[in-house]
Amino acid sequence: MKTLSRIYMWLVFALLYAPILVLVVYSFNKGGSFAEYTGVSFYWYSELFHDSAALLSLKNSLMLAVSAAALSTLIGTFAALGLDRMRNRYLKGAINSATNIPMMNPDIVTGVSMMLLFVAVGGWLKLTDTLGFGTMLIAHTTFCLPYVILSVLPRFRQFDKSLREAAMDLGCTPAQSFFKVELPQILPGVVSGLIMAFTLSLDDFVISHFVSSPDFQTLPLYIYNQTAHEVKFSMYALCTLIIIAILALLLLVNFAGGIGDRTKKRKEAVK
Repeated sequence: MKTLSRIYMWLVFALLYAPILVLVVYSFNKGGSFAEYTGVSFYWYSELFHDSAALLSLKNSLMLAVSAAALSTLIGTFAALGLDRMRNRYLKGAINSATNIPMMNPDIVTGVSMMLLFVAVGGWLKLTDTLGFGTMLIAHTTFCLPYVILSVLPRFRQFDKSLREAAMDLGCTPAQSFFKVELPQILPGVVSGLIMAFTLSLDDFVISHFVSSPDFQTLPLYIYNQTAHEVKFSMYALCTLIIIAILALLLLVNFAGGIGDRTKKRKEAVK
């Protein structure tokens, strides 16, 4: 039984990581072909930095992801605060259910409905250029928002309410109590929601496809447009660099978390 479990585990890992490994290996193939591997070279990496359209698309994706993540985290944190303080359980349940709809809704339905909404509003306001960065920011913030609330709300539920009451008894205003007492306690949930929102926005294609304009093209849209002809091997190099950056970020987060845990244990031991 243990042998079968191990085989199953390695099979799952192979299915998950084999495509990534193939992408990384062939990003170093100077020949630019899957039929023949002509040797290790950084040719496509140098070509990448001469591809102004790809670099502009990457810049657009990063700018959109950072903006959408920051906006959805800000709104989502205060939305979670409002849900936590809400006393009417029926209204709270209804709002929770409405919040979860964008997560369960198919992306294509969300994309088409938002496109129709933006076009309709643009028609009412008599705008010539309706779709663009603004519409993509609204769309990305909308579908990232539920994930932020889902990350932050459990932190509020785990928070000891007596700490907030003690802070207010000692003279803090409700705002001071939130920023000085509650926010440090829920910060891990806020950071998790921020990272998840950034990743979802950076990765999104379907919704972006419906609410974008030719003047503002993200990296997924740029790569998709290449599939009509042939994806350049410089895109494999770019994807490899993104994988390395994400891996480095994960290692940094885990390392920082380990240092924090050890520091906390030392303080508890001293006490």
